[in-house]
Amino acid sequence: MDATTAAPTRGGASPWPVTIAVMLGTLMVILDMTIVNVSLPHMMGSLGATSEQITWVLTSYIVAEAVMIPLSGFLANRFGRRNVILVSIVGFVIASGLCGQADTLTEMVIFRILQGIFGAPVIPLSQSTLLDTFPAQERGKAMAIFGIGVLMAPALGPTLGGYITEHWDWRWVFYINLPVGIVNILLAYAVLPDTEHRKQRIDLFGAFCMVIGIGALQYVLDQGNHENWFESRVIVYGTVLAALTLLVFTLRSWNRPDSVLQLNLLRDRNLATGSFLMMCFGLGLFGTIVLQPILLQELLGYPASTTGLVMAPRALCNAVTM
Repeated sequence: MDATTAAPTRGGASPWPVTIAVMLGTLMVILDMTIVNVSLPHMMGSLGATSEQITWVLTSYIVAEAVMIPLSGFLANRFGRRNVILVSIVGFVIASGLCGQADTLTEMVIFRILQGIFGAPVIPLSQSTLLDTFPAQERGKAMAIFGIGVLMAPALGPTLGGYITEHWDWRWVFYINLPVGIVNILLAYAVLPDTEHRKQRIDLFGAFCMVIGIGALQYVLDQGNHENWFESRVIVYGTVLAALTLLVFTLRSWNRPDSVLQLNLLRDRNLATGSFLMMCFGLGLFGTIVLQPILLQELLGYPASTTGLVMAPRALCNAVTM
């Protein structure tokens, strides 16, 4: 039994308060992937960063989430799903406040990493909570609701971020998480069911290889163009490091019961195909969401609020199709 299948120990909870609680947390976490996009030009002056350096405000958050999400199941099994979600939301809210107070790029990147670390478990554990809360015949509805949040939040991020940046200040794209997060903490504490706690071993070396591999790969992809790709020794070394550590992680994880990722599940063709298609979908979704605001502001000269409005139809279409 893992974090996605463990039965709740607090029975009788109404599914809709639980749904609101987990979706509020999910919206906050996913929204922060893109809400800062249109604010980046404004951050450059305040933080003393160049256009190449400021992208770390985005990538540091995403990399931290990518590293922590596979560990969510282990944490939920060890400490209980409800406890992990609550601690994650509290930590995310505190990190959001620190991001709003950042005065240098280094501080901002550190606080964004903290945001990603705390926010990462919220997404998969919210999904598993919904699956356990709704009866089997209504799980399709539950996943549709979850999908609306997952798809709308990245598209709404630039819209909301543009309005906040234009009318208030870029720091408020982080401060807005404070009141929402406090409400979310109180609601989650009141309605979320817990799961059984059980001790579980974890492949620490495999997890270490995963962290190093993902971090090195992200650095190569983020800085490769700036460093002229493989003409730079740093990029070559980073590529080799990423390839070796991810290969070791894959080989160790294939049949180990204590791996952070059960990669042998990909033997199921349906799961493997679905995972591949979701990866392709994510590349298109998040790639355009990140690049489109930069195109509109830097090349076409749109103000932040107009850039946000241009991005709004994407969110509406996502909601309708779900």
